[in-house]
Amino acid sequence: MDQQAIADRRRLRRKLTFWRVAAFVVVVGAIAGLAASNNSSTPIGERSADHIARVTISGVITDDTELLTRLETIRKNKLVKALIVRLESPGGTSYGGEAVYRAVRAVADEKPVVAEVRTVAASAAYMIACGTHYIVAGDTSIIGSIGVIFQYAQVSELLQKIGVSVEEIKSSPLKAEPSPFHAASDDAKAMIQSMIGDSYDWFVDLVAESRGMTRAQTLKLADGSIFTGRQAADNGLIDTIGGEKEIRLYLSGKDIDDSLKIVEWERRKSNSEFFFGDAMVKLLSALQGGSIPFADELRQLADRKLFLDGLVSVWQFGPAEQ
Repeated sequence: MDQQAIADRRRLRRKLTFWRVAAFVVVVGAIAGLAASNNSSTPIGERSADHIARVTISGVITDDTELLTRLETIRKNKLVKALIVRLESPGGTSYGGEAVYRAVRAVADEKPVVAEVRTVAASAAYMIACGTHYIVAGDTSIIGSIGVIFQYAQVSELLQKIGVSVEEIKSSPLKAEPSPFHAASDDAKAMIQSMIGDSYDWFVDLVAESRGMTRAQTLKLADGSIFTGRQAADNGLIDTIGGEKEIRLYLSGKDIDDSLKIVEWERRKSNSEFFFGDAMVKLLSALQGGSIPFADELRQLADRKLFLDGLVSVWQFGPAEQ
């Protein structure tokens, strides 16, 4: 085969690959559009009749606009007669928990809301549970860890070993403190401790009001300790041990028809999440002609926030599944 024929074949192959990729992107876009329309707030399917809504909050809790919007839609939806907040989370940022707590509290001002604790509802997740009227957990569920933590890395010794120094000029001594590049001053530590103490006081008062306890009673439980569901039922952090049967029993006492279906209000993926997470994996798989390694990790990198900023209310932070 002469050189011209080889060159023509290569050009043809490149064009074919381009149009295959283009066609795939168009299909992905069409699917994304359908997914967005199907996940709109307009009641469809099971949501078109009276029902009990259920929202699952799992993994690390952060500032989540989509979840807040979903809860607000549930609050306004007259077909939703009650809400179950299913919790499977070790906590997250203090602000993230606070924002969801307030959204749940807004729903609870208008219709019955129950928290269903599965494996764990600690720290910011327990904060959210306190926004409901009734908390149900399993015998071995993990409850509590009432508190706030602020962590920062300290790399000054490492920098000294490799011969790197960081110079800084700032407007005042407490600007950008604490810093990972030098040990925190006493004033910096006092500033952070004051901030933590204020957030902790807010958390304690929230639990006390929600659970009908005195501040003194709450403080005895708010030392960061975690409890099993059985222990939490005894000390007042939850209302009862059980599951759907106990939830329906409570709701029936609030004049909620026991025959109503429980409908999962799932997370609505934004177009950006679709393209940069699932679609990215599908595109790479198509180009490679098979599955790609670490596909789940790639989705997480595209779809999730990788860092928690600010004050954190979390128990044993680590990899968390959603």
